[in-house]
Amino acid sequence: MSELKNIKDRVAKALERVRPYLQSDGGDIELIEVTDDLTVKVKLKGACHGCPYSMQTLKAGVEQAILKEVPEIKKVISA
Repeated sequence: MSELKNIKDRVAKALERVRPYLQSDGGDIELIEVTDDLTVKVKLKGACHGCPYSMQTLKAGVEQAILKEVPEIKKVISA
C-alpha cells in the first residue's frame, strides 16, 4: 500500500471520530483530498457549511483531531 493511501485512510478514520459531533449540530464533513504535500482538503456540509463558526470548527476541532491521529499532515483546509 502506498504511503499516501495509508495516510488518507488514517485521515478518514480521524474524520469518523469527529463526524458524530458535527452531525449532532446538523452538519457533516467530507474528505475531498489528501495532496502530495500532505494538505487535507475537506468540505463542511449541512449546518456546518456557511456557519459563522465553521473556520473555528475546522481549525480547533477537525484539524486537531486529524493532527493527533496523523501528525505527518501539514494543514487542513476547506475545499
